[in-house]
Amino acid sequence: MPRNIWQDYGQVIASKYRRGVVLALRNRPMTPTEISREMGVGTACISRSLRELAEKQIVICLTPKRKKGRVYSLTKKGVEIAKILGERS
Repeated sequence: MPRNIWQDYGQVIASKYRRGVVLALRNRPMTPTEISREMGVGTACISRSLRELAEKQIVICLTPKRKKGRVYSLTKKGVEIAKILGERS
């Protein structure tokens, strides 16, 4: 596994919100509202986490031109990190 994936893994596990977002997205693409409901936290926390994860190329917005109802998915790197999280849960 590439070394930088461990840097990104560390970034993910440093926040329970980022960790939760990655785990929520491992099964299917979702909107921030869906993730928020699943995790039981506010959408502001989810939106911030998604922005941070997108900067690290762990998640990608599949509908970037939409203002509301944006759909997010894991990138290849995100899938690898989700696998590690799933093994360690």
